[in-house]
Amino acid sequence: MARAFTPKVVTANDLLEGDVIYLTTANTWTRELQAAELITDEAEAQLRLLEAQSQPQIAVGAYLADAKPGEQGPEPTHFREEFRRTGPSNYAHGKQEAKLEATADV
Repeated sequence: MARAFTPKVVTANDLLEGDVIYLTTANTWTRELQAAELITDEAEAQLRLLEAQSQPQIAVGAYLADAKPGEQGPEPTHFREEFRRTGPSNYAHGKQEAKLEATADV
Protein backbone atom coordinates (compact mmCIF):
# COMPACT_ATOMS: atom_id res chain seq x y z
CA MET A 1 0.00 0.00 0.00
CA ALA A 2 1.29 3.44 -0.92
CA ARG A 3 2.17 5.94 1.77
CA ALA A 4 -0.11 8.92 2.22
CA PHE A 5 1.15 12.13 0.61
CA THR A 6 2.74 14.58 3.03
CA PRO A 7 3.26 18.32 2.36
CA LYS A 8 6.30 19.24 0.28
CA VAL A 9 8.37 22.17 -0.91
CA VAL A 10 10.33 22.27 -4.16
CA THR A 11 14.01 22.81 -3.43
CA ALA A 12 17.17 22.94 -5.52
CA ASN A 13 20.56 24.61 -5.60
CA ASP A 14 21.22 27.95 -7.28
CA LEU A 15 23.20 27.28 -10.45
CA LEU A 16 25.69 30.13 -10.02
CA GLU A 17 26.09 30.44 -6.26
CA GLY A 18 25.23 26.94 -5.05
CA ASP A 19 22.89 28.19 -2.32
CA VAL A 20 19.82 26.19 -1.38
CA ILE A 21 16.75 27.74 -3.02
CA TYR A 22 13.01 27.11 -2.79
CA LEU A 23 10.19 27.64 -5.28
CA THR A 24 7.53 30.18 -4.27
CA THR A 25 3.85 30.42 -5.20
CA ALA A 26 4.81 33.29 -7.56
CA ASN A 27 7.05 30.84 -9.47
CA THR A 28 10.19 32.64 -8.31
CA TRP A 29 13.08 31.31 -6.23
CA THR A 30 13.91 32.30 -2.66
CA ARG A 31 16.70 31.40 -0.25
CA GLU A 32 14.26 31.49 2.69
CA LEU A 33 12.35 28.30 3.43
CA GLN A 34 9.59 30.29 5.16
CA ALA A 35 8.79 31.99 1.82
CA ALA A 36 8.52 28.70 -0.09
CA GLU A 37 5.27 27.31 -1.41
CA LEU A 38 3.98 24.50 0.83
CA ILE A 39 2.32 22.01 -1.50
CA THR A 40 -0.35 19.75 -0.05
CA ASP A 41 -1.57 18.04 -3.25
CA GLU A 42 0.51 15.25 -4.82
CA ALA A 43 -0.41 16.06 -8.43
CA GLU A 44 0.34 19.75 -7.88
CA ALA A 45 3.68 18.84 -6.29
CA GLN A 46 4.66 16.87 -9.40
CA LEU A 47 3.66 19.77 -11.66
CA ARG A 48 5.63 22.26 -9.57
CA LEU A 49 8.66 19.96 -9.65
CA LEU A 50 8.47 19.80 -13.45
CA GLU A 51 8.29 23.60 -13.53
CA ALA A 52 11.41 23.81 -11.37
CA GLN A 53 13.25 21.28 -13.49
CA SER A 54 12.46 23.35 -16.60
CA GLN A 55 14.63 26.18 -15.23
CA PRO A 56 18.18 24.72 -15.50
CA GLN A 57 19.59 28.20 -16.08
CA ILE A 58 18.62 29.02 -12.46
CA ALA A 59 18.25 25.83 -10.43
CA VAL A 60 19.98 22.44 -10.43
CA GLY A 61 19.02 19.22 -8.69
CA ALA A 62 15.40 20.17 -7.99
CA TYR A 63 13.43 17.74 -5.85
CA LEU A 64 10.46 17.59 -3.47
CA ALA A 65 11.35 17.83 0.21
CA ASP A 66 9.02 16.96 3.07
CA ALA A 67 7.89 19.99 5.04
CA LYS A 68 5.25 20.97 7.55
CA PRO A 69 3.31 24.16 8.17
CA GLY A 70 4.83 26.44 10.76
CA GLU A 71 3.99 29.80 12.29
CA GLN A 72 6.39 31.62 9.93
CA GLY A 73 5.83 29.35 6.92
CA PRO A 74 7.07 25.91 5.90
CA GLU A 75 9.47 24.10 8.24
CA PRO A 76 11.65 21.07 7.50
CA THR A 77 10.63 17.67 8.84
CA HIS A 78 13.98 15.97 8.28
CA PHE A 79 17.42 16.87 9.63
CA ARG A 80 18.86 16.82 6.08
CA GLU A 81 16.67 19.74 5.04
CA GLU A 82 17.42 21.62 8.24
CA PHE A 83 21.12 21.13 7.56
CA ARG A 84 20.78 22.26 3.93
CA ARG A 85 18.89 25.42 4.82
CA THR A 86 21.42 26.57 7.43
CA GLY A 87 24.41 26.21 5.12
CA PRO A 88 27.75 24.42 5.25
CA SER A 89 29.10 23.35 8.62
CA ASN A 90 32.84 23.11 7.95
CA TYR A 91 33.53 26.82 8.56
CA ALA A 92 31.64 30.10 8.71
CA HIS A 93 30.87 31.37 5.22
CA GLY A 94 27.78 32.36 3.29
CA LYS A 95 24.71 32.32 5.52
CA GLN A 96 26.71 31.42 8.62
CA GLU A 97 29.16 34.30 8.09
CA ALA A 98 26.28 36.76 7.73
CA LYS A 99 24.80 35.54 11.02
CA LEU A 100 28.17 35.94 12.78
CA GLU A 101 28.56 39.48 11.45
CA ALA A 102 25.03 40.38 12.57
CA THR A 103 25.63 39.14 16.11
CA ALA A 104 29.04 40.90 16.27
CA ASP A 105 27.37 44.23 15.51
CA VAL A 106 25.05 43.92 18.50
